[in-house]
Amino acid sequence: MIKIGIIDDEILARKVLEDYCSKIDSFEVVLNSGNPLEFINFIQQNEVDLVFLDIEMPELNGMEILRSMIQPPKVILTTAYSEYALESYNYGVVDYLLKPIKIERFLKAINKISVSKIAPSKKNSKKEELQIKHDGMPVNIPFKSIQYIQSFGNYLKIFTDSRMFLISDTLINITTLLSDNFQRTHKSYIANLDRVTKATKAYLLIENNTIPVSAMYKVIVFEKLEVLAKL
Repeated sequence: MIKIGIIDDEILARKVLEDYCSKIDSFEVVLNSGNPLEFINFIQQNEVDLVFLDIEMPELNGMEILRSMIQPPKVILTTAYSEYALESYNYGVVDYLLKPIKIERFLKAINKISVSKIAPSKKNSKKEELQIKHDGMPVNIPFKSIQYIQSFGNYLKIFTDSRMFLISDTLINITTLLSDNFQRTHKSYIANLDRVTKATKAYLLIENNTIPVSAMYKVIVFEKLEVLAKL
């Protein structure tokens, strides 16, 4: 999981960012605060991978926080003003988001950090098979044979080259068991990106099956497809 901190003195801005973060399976918000001093104290004792940091705040602004940290976590600056953009990159910020932040721009920014953490890597796959229980019996399914996974009420349909398996599980849970080339494409679908034969803005094609791609996941899906193509 990528541990997220949100620091902004505007309550509405924090709610928007927390809502966006909740839609990313690999994100866990560990701090949501309007107090920059609370953030400084928090990171001294807790791990934070990525911070959404507002610039204009009372007591201590975002740029002052950046200047004060020797080894800061990854930072995405959020602000209604653009005049700090050039200076901010001197501190290695990931991106600079202007408010109001649209979901498409948020996804583009977080992909700069998430691709490095979850990019497909054929050398570092967790394992070669998905282990499930089907009709009470253990079954090992080779990752390369899985085309896609679809949520179906309280169940999942796992579509492989030879058959479909129906199991009781959630997409969030099964994601932790899959290798890195599997990617959520939609609230109800996970696709094996190694098996994609055609990609459009609206869907992926695997064999003769069409897997939808929603706006929420579009940026991450196509960034990961680009990484796969270069491996």
